[in-house]
Amino acid sequence: MKKTSGGGGGGSGAVGDKKRGRRSYVDSSTDTPPRKQAAKKDVFQTFAEKVRDHKELESRWAVLQETRVEYFRGKDFVSFLRNHPEIKDLLESDKNLETEDIANSLLRKNLIVRCDRVVKIVRPGKRKLSTWPAHLEIFPDQVFSDNDAFFAWTFVNRRPLWQTLLSFCWPVLTLAICLFPVYPHQVKLLILYFCAGVLLLILCLLLLRALVFGALWIVLGKRVWFFPNILAEEATLKELFQFWPQKDEGEGPKWTARLFFAVVAVLVILLLRHHAPDEAARARYQKRVSNIIDDVLEWSPRLALSGMMDKQSMVNDTDSENNTTDDGAEATPQPDRTEGETIPDEFEADETPDHHY
Repeated sequence: MKKTSGGGGGGSGAVGDKKRGRRSYVDSSTDTPPRKQAAKKDVFQTFAEKVRDHKELESRWAVLQETRVEYFRGKDFVSFLRNHPEIKDLLESDKNLETEDIANSLLRKNLIVRCDRVVKIVRPGKRKLSTWPAHLEIFPDQVFSDNDAFFAWTFVNRRPLWQTLLSFCWPVLTLAICLFPVYPHQVKLLILYFCAGVLLLILCLLLLRALVFGALWIVLGKRVWFFPNILAEEATLKELFQFWPQKDEGEGPKWTARLFFAVVAVLVILLLRHHAPDEAARARYQKRVSNIIDDVLEWSPRLALSGMMDKQSMVNDTDSENNTTDDGAEATPQPDRTEGETIPDEFEADETPDHHY
């Protein structure tokens, strides 16, 4: 009986262990493993990085609390997900969420922050507010909206490989600039012509766009700036070389102002033509500039040191000649005399030549 009871107890214990094992397996299967939970947390991060790197989502750079940030508009985010629904597959189980819910999830995870424009009134001469403001502030209500709402990315985007390689080139470039005086003459000449060409290209570009703007403003009353972001302080490299002008949102100028500036432009052109330098003056200026360039190109540490040594030797020779007479005896320094100075009698007697032999 004891064995039977013992066997029964052992059987019941085994059955209890099996039940507990099944229960623990069920509980463990319902709970998400830590790795899967971490992966689920990174889903929205991956989604945000993919959306930010996509070229179809239009974005700009602005200043938010003294920090440059990249931001986009709410309506552009809605149209982007409507045109590219395959990007929602990165969200895995949350891919069926609505656009508003996805954006609110990004806001809760601090991947984006809602912003508002700093200047909320129309400036004088403008018809409406700027489409892409340059200065932003944090909006109090952090809820997604597609009605004139702006959202800035809060995470640091991964730097491309070419930017990493370029960062290592800056110290080399700085060292190369410092070693310019010891370069060969041909290399100096090449660098000089290259820098002068780049500078001349920039000046001609600025002058040409100013002339085009002035001519179109006077003739048609339109504000047309080619390369509109070439002088912008806050602009990316792509925006900096944007060629086509932006749409003119301001009011047209009055015809009296256009006429006034047309007369001023004609007077300035006539004045410059009247006071233009002649051929001789241009030749003198060209010769002066060429001499300065030759001095810069022909300078070298060896020539500088030899020039300093020659100058020092000339100074030493001059001092030795002043301190010795013709027969090699050391000369006695004479006091300097000024006009109107009285000389004592004993000095006059000493200085009077003796003719008695």
